[in-house]
Amino acid sequence: MSITKKVIFVAKENNIEELKALLTTMVEASRAEKGCLLYNIYQIEDKPTTFVVIETWESNSALNGHKQSAHYAHYKSNFEPYTADKYSDELISLG
Repeated sequence: MSITKKVIFVAKENNIEELKALLTTMVEASRAEKGCLLYNIYQIEDKPTTFVVIETWESNSALNGHKQSAHYAHYKSNFEPYTADKYSDELISLG
């Protein structure tokens, strides 16, 4: 069973580019991880402070491995100063 997560970040008005750069550093590193099926970041066109991260992992253990990576630790320790709000939904998809 694969795991799909949607995470929404709302940047502080003065930190849009900093948050975008930080989130962008996650894309290639995450896609290279074992068990990553999808990892994309979207910036909402009519709400430029809002970013949506969609990620799919082949299993819960793959997602847990991702959370142990160096790039994840870097992101976790640096996103809060740039972020006004964060929402997370975890969806379980079959297949």
